[in-house]
Amino acid sequence: MHPFLEKVKRDPDSFFVHHTKIEEQLPMHSHNKHQMSYVEGGVAFLNTRNKSYFFPARHFIWIPAGREHNVISRTSVKFVRNIFFPKWVIPKDHKLQERGGIFPVTDLLMEMIYYTEKWRGDVTKKDKTQLEFLLALKNIVLDAAENPLPIVLPTTENETLRPILKYIHQHIDQPLYLDKIAEEFGQSSRTLSRLFQGNMETSFLQYVKLSRTIKSMEMLLQTDLSITEIAYSCGYNSLSAFSYAFQQIVHRSPKEFRKQTL
Repeated sequence: MHPFLEKVKRDPDSFFVHHTKIEEQLPMHSHNKHQMSYVEGGVAFLNTRNKSYFFPARHFIWIPAGREHNVISRTSVKFVRNIFFPKWVIPKDHKLQERGGIFPVTDLLMEMIYYTEKWRGDVTKKDKTQLEFLLALKNIVLDAAENPLPIVLPTTENETLRPILKYIHQHIDQPLYLDKIAEEFGQSSRTLSRLFQGNMETSFLQYVKLSRTIKSMEMLLQTDLSITEIAYSCGYNSLSAFSYAFQQIVHRSPKEFRKQTL
C-alpha cells in the first residue's frame, strides 16, 4: 500500500488533513474515509472505474468512502488541499454517503479550507478546537452538495471503443460524424451507435457534445482566447451554437462560467 494511503486509513474515526504543493501520484485506489479535495490552479479530473468528472477552479471533489478513484491533472497545479472525513460525521441518510461529484466552493468554504492550511495529519476527538471547526466545515459542505456541477463524461474499458474515444478527443476541433468515424474504424453506423449505448449509456452525439463542452471549459479557465476563438477551437461553426450547447449542459453561459471561476 502507498505510504500516504496508510496514513489516511490509520485511524478510521479521525479527520485527516493533507495540503501539498506536490500532487500525490496515486493509482486507482479507495480508502475508509470520505475525501474532499480542492485544487488551486490547473485543471484536474476525478476518474472512477466508469466515469470521468471535470474538476474546474472554485469547485471541490467529493469522493465517498470505499469508492475507487484517482485524480489526474491536465496542467500543473499550485496546491492540492485534501480533507478526509470519517464516515461517522456524515448523516447515514445523506446522499454524500454514497454519491460523489463536483460542487461549488463558496467564499466561506474557501476561507475555512485555507484556515486548515497549517494542520497536518489526524484530527481526533482529543483535538477539540480543530474537531469543532471541521464539524462546522462539514455542515457547509452538506449545503454545497445541493448544487453539483453537471459534467460527467462516461468512460469504458471496451477495447473497440477506447481508440475511438481517443480519436474524438484528438479531433475535437473538427466535424465529428457518426458515419465517418464508424467507417474510419471499420464499423457500421448502427454497430458504433449500439456500442456507445451499451457500454457508456449515452449516445455518440451526446458524448461528442460533452467532450466539446469539457474542452471549452478547460480553455475558458486556462487561456486568454476569446469565447469566439474557443468555440471554433472546440468544433463549433458559430458562437451562437457553442453558447447554446454550453448553456444546456453547464446551466451558465461561457462568459458567466469564466467570470465565476476565475
